Amino acid sequence: MKKIQKETKPIKKPWPTKDAMEQVYALNLWGGNTSDFYSGQGSHHPEIVNPYLDALASFLSSFKSPLVVCDLGCGDFNVGKELVKYSRKYVAVDIVADLIAHHKEKFKEENLEFRCLDIAVEVLPSGDCAILRQVLQHVSNAEIQSILSKLTHFKYVIITEHVPEGDFEPNKNIISGQGIRLKKQSGVRVLDAPFNLKVKEEKQLLSVTLKEGKGAIVTTLFIMF
Repeated sequence: MKKIQKETKPIKKPWPTKDAMEQVYALNLWGGNTSDFYSGQGSHHPEIVNPYLDALASFLSSFKSPLVVCDLGCGDFNVGKELVKYSRKYVAVDIVADLIAHHKEKFKEENLEFRCLDIAVEVLPSGDCAILRQVLQHVSNAEIQSILSKLTHFKYVIITEHVPEGDFEPNKNIISGQGIRLKKQSGVRVLDAPFNLKVKEEKQLLSVTLKEGKGAIVTTLFIMF
């Protein structure tokens, strides 16, 4: 008797982030040339990038023994490539497979490694310091919570977020991949509800105010328990 196979339904992805980010790069939704991967002005404008690199270089080079750094959401790597030299090992992670394949061919350093991972779903690489630069602002609160729950094994976590100027209601929820909270006059603050991340110490490393009331890019160092 022939065995009747049951029809299996495809597993539903928990969040649309992977598809959204693949589309961003495939269609150059953040600008750039059609032949290039481009992560937008936030990764290229000197007024944003240079102060950030100065702050991160100062922090990373302050250690007698260089740290193992995990760049979670490395994007087009225009920023990350400048930080590799300050680390013992630099692990750059992104959710877009074609992007990571491109980086493996273009950027080659002995202490540099690229991995394609969904940081909200998969196990993170081990390291001393995690960098999340304008990553959380693109994803839902549920996804942020999942990511934050995995950061406790790092000693240092450096988070950069685009937030409104002045007072605002933090952490309004969005659908992953559909813009950022700025359009809701909100921004991510990981110490506030609903995330309530527990840290040993918080220190703002940098705040860059953008022109024409477009908010600020804030970089914060968290020392974990």
